[in-house]
Amino acid sequence: MAVIAVYSAKGGVGKTTLATNLAWCSAQDPARRTLLWDLDPADGAGFMFALDAPRKRQARSLFAGDIPAHTLIQPSSFAGLDLLPADSSLRELDAMLLRMGQRNRLATLCKQIERSYGRLILDCPPMLNELSAQVMRAATLVIVPLPPSPLSARAFEFVVEEIRRNTKRPPPILPVLSMIDRRRTLHLEALAANPGWPAIPMVSAVEQCAVHRRPIGAFAPRSPAAMSFMRLWDGIERKLAQLAARDRAALA
Repeated sequence: MAVIAVYSAKGGVGKTTLATNLAWCSAQDPARRTLLWDLDPADGAGFMFALDAPRKRQARSLFAGDIPAHTLIQPSSFAGLDLLPADSSLRELDAMLLRMGQRNRLATLCKQIERSYGRLILDCPPMLNELSAQVMRAATLVIVPLPPSPLSARAFEFVVEEIRRNTKRPPPILPVLSMIDRRRTLHLEALAANPGWPAIPMVSAVEQCAVHRRPIGAFAPRSPAAMSFMRLWDGIERKLAQLAARDRAALA
């Protein structure tokens, strides 16, 4: 199972929109199942897939070992795609992880579900703390959405430093230019400065995801934005294949 973390140290960058749409793209492969795990107490992923808000505050209990993951996992309305939703108890998670002293608790939980899923996508909260450090240690690949602004560039530097500081073998980082408006000079300059980075446009169809509470591929599959998400996912799959080949070569 590959663990793809969608992470930013800054909020309001399109992180949940990116995570939910990538999860939908992943689920288009019928040969495997995909799990989207929402680690953000705001429960944005559950909202985007029109799931009812959790009645009990149990997300934290999974990390404590009080309940198994399968009791919280919910099927989405799309074949091959399940969700492990968040709830407000995750606000207490960082302090609990520090008390537990288990630096790889998240990675251990990921291992417990890897037989059931081929891809695990983590929608991470926008903060630098013990949970973010554990995300970096568990991740196969880290996706960082970056709207074109000086603050986003600064936040990206924090992410890079956080990964290097908390991992012995840092996972690859894939920056993604998000919320791109080609009418704006600053955005065009960001595209020109980073021609190899994937870009997701800021168009009405992307904003409509929260209105329809569905990924864009489910209601506007031929839109330029939907195609951008699919191209991004294809690139992620190519990178995962390279990493798998590298690991096989190392074991040979």
